Amino acid sequence: MTSIAVRPATRDEESAVSAVIRLAFASDPMARWSLRDAQTYLAVMPDLIRAFGAAAYDSDSAYVSDDFGGAALWLPPGVEPDIEALDHLVTTNADPAILADVEAVFTSMVRYHPEVPHWYLPLIGTDPARQGQGIGSALMTHALTRCDREGVAAYLESSNPQNIPLYQRHGFEILGTIQHGSSPVLTPMLRPPQPAAS
Repeated sequence: MTSIAVRPATRDEESAVSAVIRLAFASDPMARWSLRDAQTYLAVMPDLIRAFGAAAYDSDSAYVSDDFGGAALWLPPGVEPDIEALDHLVTTNADPAILADVEAVFTSMVRYHPEVPHWYLPLIGTDPARQGQGIGSALMTHALTRCDREGVAAYLESSNPQNIPLYQRHGFEILGTIQHGSSPVLTPMLRPPQPAAS
């Protein structure tokens, strides 16, 4: 198998990174439950991606595979998504019939976030045309090498059950499940600090 190069993306590449993640989440259970209408999803998702992960560019932890087949936005310890922007986007665009459940999911997400210093992965995705080529694994390995070098935990919420085995192969452990009303299941996962490879 050919090695997949991963590197930090720059702010100038934010649009390309957003496009890959938007494609990757087009059939994601949680994303499409909260933004069911296709036109709304396509219009709103770039702003959601920015609110969740744009701070990654400030710490060189917005990662892309060398040909933009996949991307991941990691937030360093102490850095949070733009909660105010997320709240506005959700309350403005989610179906009013599920709004209470969406807000309950976000509240539960906050409760599961570790209190210890940790890297947070709000978004990772592979272009659907490139899935199954090891890009997601390469993105994870690249970021987790940094976590291990710094001796810091890593945390994520899996919005798609199909991705849980990938995360488990990289050392993540399931903390529980988040589910409210008609929502799909969201799975918070933590990877304790690992000894850095020598």
